Amino acid sequence: MKIRAAVLSETGLPQPYAQSRPLHLEELELAPPGPGEVLVRIRAAGLCHSDLSVVNGDRPRPLPMALGHEAAGTVEATGDGVTDLARGDHVILVFMPSCGHCAPCASGRPALCEPGAVANGAGTLLSGARRLTRVSASAGASATQPVMQHHLGCSAFADYAVVSRRSIVPIDRDIPFEHAALFGCALLTGMGAVINTAKAEAGSSVAVIGLGGVGFASLLAALASGARQVVAIDRLQSKLDLARSLGATQVFNAEDGDVISQVKAATDGGVDYAFEMAGAVAALELAYRVTRRGGTTVSAGLPNPHAIWPLQAVSLIAEERTVKGSYIGSCVPTRDVPRYVALYKAGKLPLDRLLSEKLALPEINAALDRLARGESIRQVIVMDAA
Repeated sequence: MKIRAAVLSETGLPQPYAQSRPLHLEELELAPPGPGEVLVRIRAAGLCHSDLSVVNGDRPRPLPMALGHEAAGTVEATGDGVTDLARGDHVILVFMPSCGHCAPCASGRPALCEPGAVANGAGTLLSGARRLTRVSASAGASATQPVMQHHLGCSAFADYAVVSRRSIVPIDRDIPFEHAALFGCALLTGMGAVINTAKAEAGSSVAVIGLGGVGFASLLAALASGARQVVAIDRLQSKLDLARSLGATQVFNAEDGDVISQVKAATDGGVDYAFEMAGAVAALELAYRVTRRGGTTVSAGLPNPHAIWPLQAVSLIAEERTVKGSYIGSCVPTRDVPRYVALYKAGKLPLDRLLSEKLALPEINAALDRLARGESIRQVIVMDAA
């Protein structure tokens, strides 16, 4: 079938992206779902910093690639062997497929699935297949050029996507698609970092550095988990104001020269848990330095692969510090998504407050500019508006 998708063919184009237009809307040929796969009509897709990191070259991926990895939609068709989903079911896409039988999956850590990581790096579905080809305009509408790469097994900036059943979690039908999409990345990553990776206790003190969609999800998770003190740190005052209105007990501007001493003074020497969600080494250093002796620093921001953090080794030992990485919130999607949905339905996850803009697919390059400037929390592409 013919679909429309946002395709990246070249990385590192200059800003503003509204002018350089790194993402082109193209007509692609989408093959039917194979065994263990599902055809999903994409209804809403969030724009995440991980998408921007592919566009600007921070996260190298094989090209050309149809981007997008945080999305919600409806099941249109299923491949052989998929018996637990039916046409019309509402689902979210999870950008890390899990095979269920490798060593990490068998130990309850599907976020670290080894075949899933290989497939994501290669631009394929979990099976190793690719279901997208590029229609060649020069050779006529019937000719195609293989091969179009899948972004993290999803390629969700599109009308439709074929994905592995292992990349899907069913979700309640009464959740708006623009909210449901956030469960596939922002909420799994941000909330999971607090609940799964750090296992932050009720009554603890928490700092969140970097208030994008993932950072705000961490802030909401800390509040829902009963943290007695939640500190929000960002460069933009508008985000700090929102953090305070959502329940942050203190807010600080990351660009203040004495922000570290300010946070330590406000938290009696530092926080029990600090979460770096900005994807920058400077933010990780800030998170580490506002963590108290014996505390835990968690990073989920995914900086450039060449970035090096110069850890002060003696503090790690003499202060009994813990530093942890968190990928997709150390999640078990089939366990965590229903839990987070329950919090959402209980009014503890005000996702409408995190939606900066709802836009149509042709507006995606201008949306990349807002994301690069740090202005938005979460922009969501609504496909029906395209």
